[in-house]
Amino acid sequence: MTAEPAYDVAVIGAGVVGAAIARELSCYQLRTILVEAAGDVGTGTSKANTAIRHTGFDAKPATLESELLRRGFPLLTSYAAAAGIPLEVTGALLVAWDAEQLATLSDLAERSKANGYTAIRHVTPDELHRREPHLGPGARGAFAIPDEGIICPFTTSLAFATEAVSNGVRLRLSSPVTGVQLLDGTHVLRVPGGEVTARWTVNAAGLHSDTVDHMFGHQRFTIRPRRGELIVFDKLARPLVNSVLLPVPSSAGKGVLVAPTVFGNVLLGPTAEDISDRSATQSTQSGVAGLLAKGSRIVPELLDEEVTSVYVGLRAATEHADYQLACYPDQRYICVGGIRSTGLSASMGIAAYVADLLADSGLGLHRTAHHRQAHMPPIGEATLRPYQDEDAISADPAYGQVVCFCERVTRGEILAAAAAPLPARTIDGLRRRTRAMLGRCQGFYCGAHITALLAEAAGTPAEQLLHLGGTAPAPAPRSLNPIPDRAAR
Repeated sequence: MTAEPAYDVAVIGAGVVGAAIARELSCYQLRTILVEAAGDVGTGTSKANTAIRHTGFDAKPATLESELLRRGFPLLTSYAAAAGIPLEVTGALLVAWDAEQLATLSDLAERSKANGYTAIRHVTPDELHRREPHLGPGARGAFAIPDEGIICPFTTSLAFATEAVSNGVRLRLSSPVTGVQLLDGTHVLRVPGGEVTARWTVNAAGLHSDTVDHMFGHQRFTIRPRRGELIVFDKLARPLVNSVLLPVPSSAGKGVLVAPTVFGNVLLGPTAEDISDRSATQSTQSGVAGLLAKGSRIVPELLDEEVTSVYVGLRAATEHADYQLACYPDQRYICVGGIRSTGLSASMGIAAYVADLLADSGLGLHRTAHHRQAHMPPIGEATLRPYQDEDAISADPAYGQVVCFCERVTRGEILAAAAAPLPARTIDGLRRRTRAMLGRCQGFYCGAHITALLAEAAGTPAEQLLHLGGTAPAPAPRSLNPIPDRAAR
């Protein structure tokens, strides 16, 4: 007989979906652990997507993806406002550039209605160019989707994980799951430095969700990463775009879009290339050239602007056209795999669905009497930033000391990020928490000073902070849980 399992539920993967599930479970009287292979949360696909808050208007009707996008949309809207996640409702325009795409718009309108989204409406070429005066010539028409918007993908994952940890979920970083055993109804997950035991396991391992699924004896799907390259243009390009400019989607994906970002930049991308290497996040000459060619048609003046950065994300594409989400009550196992580009928007819908599956399978879910809400620092351009906040500066002059001038990040924000419930422990982690060094100089002027500042605040050698990828394991597994487990209270 095995000993009593340490946890009721183990969630594998601390991307935006796994973190959302952990946050949802923290609302109940459960012993939960969130296990992540990397040294921080939200370091994979979750940090490298288009950051669009989708309504789900164009999802395939009657799919799980469509259902969970519809369920998750209002949940994320409300949560973002409460937690301080940067979110702007810019609206989107689905632009048709030829007769074939124009004909497809009617099909998409019917699909939108089938998905329960009825606010979509036709836009004539004249109105389109009035709304987007910098749009390239030749557009044949468009549909307006007024409720689409932009969101911060960094803060979303961090908010979910912060709230989970603040409410008793244990977060174990640098702990890739290398094997699974089921002993007397208990899952034994092998991780570096020991084992994690739990009654239930939820697999939200993203690009490696099929690998974990195989550990549980299933062969339902295979992840073949879909590489998406994206270009970020300087903030001076922001007046060129008023809303998200969407292409008419195809079987290869949603296509290349042009969109503003919550940080005040303009985004162009992504490409869609199926590859076999799950770590191939390098940009390519052909990918960037292809994006620039498409961008020159959508917003020609965009190519006259400076490029701030190029980044690459890998989406968890499978051979199936829907999420691969399945529950195995006999095994006490739930697989949340194949969550593609819409995972950010659907994350809270997915989390609520997983909680329903657990309850339907016999795990008692009883709401906690008290729940701590996450409140994230303001890093979006639509909010009052610390360097502008007289009250914050009066309370702590460090918030008036700008150290990253491209992004207006202050010394106070760096110190706060180092002392947060989920602290920044690498430069990559600091970027995602504060925007430091994400601007046009990419840390050329401020990098050394900020690195030294974070090293001092975190008590970490500066050279260790310079691992920018954020995906390699830290020297030893770390566990974060600032308050005792509920069972101990």
